[in-house]
Amino acid sequence: MTVLTNHKKKDRRALIQDDETKALLSRSLQYLKSGYPIHYIGPSGAGKTSLALALAKKRNRPVMLIHGNHELNNKDLIGDFTGYTSKKVVDQYVRSVYKKDESVTETWRDGRLLEAVKNGYTLVYDEFTRSQPTTNNLFLSILEEGILPLYGSKLTEPFIRVHPAFSVIFTSNPAEYAGVYRTQDALLDRLITINVDYKDPEREALIVSEKANLVISEARAVTSMISELRSHCSNGYGPSLRASMMIATLAIESDIPIDGQNADFQRLCLDITAHTMSECLEEDQESVEKVIRDACENMRVVED
Repeated sequence: MTVLTNHKKKDRRALIQDDETKALLSRSLQYLKSGYPIHYIGPSGAGKTSLALALAKKRNRPVMLIHGNHELNNKDLIGDFTGYTSKKVVDQYVRSVYKKDESVTETWRDGRLLEAVKNGYTLVYDEFTRSQPTTNNLFLSILEEGILPLYGSKLTEPFIRVHPAFSVIFTSNPAEYAGVYRTQDALLDRLITINVDYKDPEREALIVSEKANLVISEARAVTSMISELRSHCSNGYGPSLRASMMIATLAIESDIPIDGQNADFQRLCLDITAHTMSECLEEDQESVEKVIRDACENMRVVED
């Protein structure tokens, strides 16, 4: 195993921008500038969130990140009264006579969506289809009428107007993923939906080589093996680029050679990919492990 020791340690969360990625970000930025929200959809581990954050950064505006989940509600997005504050004033102008004034007011805290809308932030709504459709109905008014309704907030205003600099980027997994709700057509109709799929093994190898500081030939061997495992999955998913990154990173840190014949390397690959492959193949554990071991043994490190 060869590590690129002449590089500084890379941020593994950073997006590696090849020509195709740069072109996608450029188009997406133009769509946002024209007032259209972007929706990146694709399998887990395809890089949707990294793309969304990289796109948001290009707007040079503060970024607000919201993660979708089934418990997210209007109080989380709009805000809520969080308690009470009291104020007491005692006026003892004359020694034996005093006046006491006491007032109690509710304390309001803006939700993340309200804060973003009011201040013109770029909102990244990650995996928004994990939130219930009724919660996401707020975005219909934001995108169509340019207002955020203040449902159930007890505020005096029925809504606030959306800041002209506000923009939103959505990400989601396909509908067949567990824990995902079907999105209302009215919302999808207002988004520019762009499919983000797994990259080919060569592009994935460049990413692994860059982020894990691994020579390209060994990175290529890892991503080709993961790609082979993915080809066994009829649903088109299986292990993602994250699996390649885990294997490369842990092999380096544990001083395990990138060698498909090595028992420690095989064990590492089994630990990282076995669960995903079990879900994909729906076979017994012994059969799943055989598929993974065969893929390991077939991998080759070819020097450039």
